[in-house]
Amino acid sequence: MRKIFFQNLVMALFLAGLLVSVTPASAFGASTKDEFTIAWKQFHALSKNAKKSKYRSEWDKVAKKFRNVFKKSSRGQYAPKSLYYLGRSYEELGNRSGLKKDFRASVDYYGRMISNFPSHAWTDDSIFRRAEIRLKKLKEKDLAYSDYLNIVHRYSKSDMYAKARARLDSMDRQGVSPKQVKREKPSGTIVPASAPKVKKSSKNRAKLLSVRYTSSDTYTRVVLDLDEEVRYRYQLLNPNQSVNRPHRLYIDLENTILGNDVHKDTIVADGILKDIRSGQRDPRTTRVVLDFNAMQDYKIFPLENPFRLVVDVQAPEKGKVAAKKSPAKKTTRKKSSSSTKYVPPKNSKAMAGDLLEQLGLTFKTIMIDPGHGGKDPGANANGIKEKNINLRFAKILAAKLKKAGFNVLYTRTKDVFIPLEERTGMANIKKADMFISIHCNAHRSKKINGLETYTLNLARNRNAVRVAARENSISAKRISDLQVILTDLMLNSKMKESKDLAKNIHSRSLKNIRRKWNVKDQGVREAPFYVLMGAKMPSVLIELGYVTNKTESSRLKSDRYLAYIADGIVKGVLEYKKQIERYASL
Repeated sequence: MRKIFFQNLVMALFLAGLLVSVTPASAFGASTKDEFTIAWKQFHALSKNAKKSKYRSEWDKVAKKFRNVFKKSSRGQYAPKSLYYLGRSYEELGNRSGLKKDFRASVDYYGRMISNFPSHAWTDDSIFRRAEIRLKKLKEKDLAYSDYLNIVHRYSKSDMYAKARARLDSMDRQGVSPKQVKREKPSGTIVPASAPKVKKSSKNRAKLLSVRYTSSDTYTRVVLDLDEEVRYRYQLLNPNQSVNRPHRLYIDLENTILGNDVHKDTIVADGILKDIRSGQRDPRTTRVVLDFNAMQDYKIFPLENPFRLVVDVQAPEKGKVAAKKSPAKKTTRKKSSSSTKYVPPKNSKAMAGDLLEQLGLTFKTIMIDPGHGGKDPGANANGIKEKNINLRFAKILAAKLKKAGFNVLYTRTKDVFIPLEERTGMANIKKADMFISIHCNAHRSKKINGLETYTLNLARNRNAVRVAARENSISAKRISDLQVILTDLMLNSKMKESKDLAKNIHSRSLKNIRRKWNVKDQGVREAPFYVLMGAKMPSVLIELGYVTNKTESSRLKSDRYLAYIADGIVKGVLEYKKQIERYASL
């Protein structure tokens, strides 16, 4: 009897094993690794199949598989790889279709991979492939240049470094980039090409007036205020564990003395920076040192009138600084009948929202920036002070955005002066999802009028240079120096998203106003605006009209007219939101 029992047991186990071996993995729920492997094999098989690869439907099937892997993996091992291959899929499709929309989809997916996983081994490949598409397929040479520069600056040990350097050298010879672009020296010390030459024999020295900062757990902006322009150097120092020193970034200000109001040691303790130390390194050099709690991304750029240095420090991936592990505190999770979180129905709004959040594309909070204020009146003509119109319009716009379901923040709610660099700093600190700066325009010719919308980029025409110079309170001659600075700042900014947002806002605003008034279309333009520099979210600057034009200035005094513009902007924002949601549900 016992023998029969064991024989039956062995036979049952054998049949169970046989059943498992012939049952597809999908019946039990294939692992993320298996799903990625299947998608990867299908991608490469399709790439080599000349007949099938001609059909969009075949590429859509492959892209769908990678998209499903990304949804399951979220921020796991296969999330960045899935985004990379989504980029590859649309790139291959674009090569066959020749359509710009396919190349733009590829660029978008490479961008998500780059911004969400900057430290991944495939990130430099994503940047390079994006640059090649921008250069050869989309003819966006300035954006391609920034991508190549990104690899040279930040991925100098990667296998893409030599290729990126060769592209930069070639573009420099062709005159694509600014003539002088700051490049990293072998020592790691960087000297801005645009900094003025200071005579060593000069007895007059600049003064570091203050060191100020705004900070959160994911972002810090430090500003060094000086009484005149100076040359400066900066270098990142590796941690020294033997003396318990973290990563340190020092900035040496040449021919400069320390002001009396500068604190020699400022404790920040925000999760990103430990402290800021200032001191006189030698009789002619002031040194400012930023002590990091952990290694972060950073950018340094100068602004003028008055001269100051801005240092942006950002938290690592997903905006979280690794916390120290404590054995005393352990996080336990309650067991549930379901081992995974709720998954919304396929192609539902909830599913799109979930993916949008994973990709960092959601926006619920909009920061409105009424330009100028306080001691800075802005443009002044025909009985109008720009600062007042900007604030009045900002409040009208805010009410309409709130009604549409958005959270709204302001850079100012009354007539106060706020430095330009603090405005985007506020948006970054508050983790706003969108930044809209409100302005009015002016021109020497009283005939000039119309609506225009700007995003941050290199100025492409004289008018863009003129507007940027006026809003930045600097001369048009210095814009060329600013272009050099901007080339580096463009590396990881939301330029594509900002352009899309600007186009939607501008077209909708113009259409809405033209229902009642005849308004000239001055277009969507690009220029290097201080107020947009360093923004971590899609950002636009809107010029409501020209206060120097008599007809337009009288309209700008009317709340009814301003309300029509505001309605158009809200429609543009909502349309942009729909586009993103549609993109996520593809």
